[in-house]
Amino acid sequence: MLTESRTLGSYLLDCLKEEGIQEIFGVPGDYNFSLLDTLKDYEGIQFVNNRNELNAGYAADAYARLNGISALITTFGVGEMSACNAIAGSYSESVPVIHIVGSPKSAMQEEKALAHHTLMDRDFDVFRKVYDNLTAYTAVLTPENAAREIPAAIEVAKKKKKPVYLSVAIDLVTQPIISSEKQTVGESTKDSALKAAIAHGKTLLAGAKNAVILTDMKTIRYGLQDQVQRLAEQWNVPVASAMQGKSAFDESHPQYIGVYGGAFGDQEVTKIVEGADVIIAVGALWSDVNTSKNTIKLDPLKVVEIQPNSVKVGEASYMKIQAADFIRELSDIGFKQEGKLPETSFPYDTVTGGAEEPIRAASYYPRIQHMLKENDVIVTETGTLSYGMSQVRLPKGATYIAQGGWQSIGYATPAAFGACIAARDRRVLLFTGDGSIQLTVQEISSMLENDCKPIIFVLNNDGYTIEKYLNVQVKVEKQTYNEIPMWKYTKLPEVFGRDVFTAQVKTNGELDEVISQVEKVNGEQLCLIELVVDDPMDAPAYLQKMREKMEQ
Repeated sequence: MLTESRTLGSYLLDCLKEEGIQEIFGVPGDYNFSLLDTLKDYEGIQFVNNRNELNAGYAADAYARLNGISALITTFGVGEMSACNAIAGSYSESVPVIHIVGSPKSAMQEEKALAHHTLMDRDFDVFRKVYDNLTAYTAVLTPENAAREIPAAIEVAKKKKKPVYLSVAIDLVTQPIISSEKQTVGESTKDSALKAAIAHGKTLLAGAKNAVILTDMKTIRYGLQDQVQRLAEQWNVPVASAMQGKSAFDESHPQYIGVYGGAFGDQEVTKIVEGADVIIAVGALWSDVNTSKNTIKLDPLKVVEIQPNSVKVGEASYMKIQAADFIRELSDIGFKQEGKLPETSFPYDTVTGGAEEPIRAASYYPRIQHMLKENDVIVTETGTLSYGMSQVRLPKGATYIAQGGWQSIGYATPAAFGACIAARDRRVLLFTGDGSIQLTVQEISSMLENDCKPIIFVLNNDGYTIEKYLNVQVKVEKQTYNEIPMWKYTKLPEVFGRDVFTAQVKTNGELDEVISQVEKVNGEQLCLIELVVDDPMDAPAYLQKMREKMEQ
């Protein structure tokens, strides 16, 4: 076959650009210099330099949640191992990230030389083997296979919504590729399976008087939100979301009833969902988080479970059915629920707490809900904030980013940076804890370096409150391992050399004033607000109920 003029590196970037990737996160290292040099001279994609590889992976994860797919460049060994946790999180959370690794010269690998950034055992494939377990596809690129392997990896990432791994030796990046036919295998619906599943679903819905739709994480990942909303409106049924599926349905919509949280969530929502004749669960993930520690009570015979490539009606499974095709066919069966939709209240609709009173979860969450605007991007850290923010009703067009399943402490700060890069025309709000931000605080520097201006709330509750709540088995008076150093959080931006808006609040009145000031700043500066809670065991109602259950 004839060689093409494109080099391996430029071809890789062309493929990424075709997917709408305009920025690539990462950290330079000597084995990826040829990749970064190629990227430096490439039009249409910018390299975004992070403070470390772990943070770069978190940023790429959030970028993909907003953009559909993302890319990350690290160096061999030390760099890719540093990013491991972030990529594992992307796999757990079904986020497509293209992880590109620059590796030692091909001759060095062939000779099995003792090279730096290795385990000094002459094995240059060991790290790729690690990524075999953390990604949906791995490949070592060469000029001969690049035209085949790169499109194949991207296709897997898009279809499976999982990260993939591509490694390339530093000396091969600038080599011309050998042309090859792209080989893609399309997934399509099996017509007989679709007809059988629809017939079964129609039988289940016959006579149903109080059906409900439950949306989840894969509703978002596979872009099914609009279809689900049309189905809900056509059927005239209420819609709830699972914890990990927050923002999968427009929370300002009159048919949205709230987050379904079993015994811990709003009991009005739990009663509606669990009392339904039929539950249409779209993209459901039955994790311990979504099942609220197995306290949900759904009759499996009443559930129609729609997964990306399969459907389950009651106990019958139907394979090779694309979710979009099944939802479309459901819309045509003629079902419509009569009567008035159930009405629910939302936990934080009403602002509570006097101006002079100290801030509490019960008072700051309503204020946060009322300050949110349409199309905001809300990035929430794991911990007490994730449980409280799950109950905040989001405005129209808002996107909610959180690691509901992987729950890696420190994720949210670099994720907020990734969100800022992916959505420069949208307001980004970060809600993180004092313990969490101490792990990845460096990425505030990246925000400032890249002219990002998010609104950052740091909840200072004097330690790992979430761990104190979850660790009910340990009956010691003082858990010193859940204590952290007390930082001056509002002074952090000074370390990074930029002028930003900062404030520390301790009362409801002070919080009200700061929110008003932030509105006046209007995106002109990065804003960092420290919420100082004087009770280290203060927590949202959801978490309090969960602890009570765990103590039984």
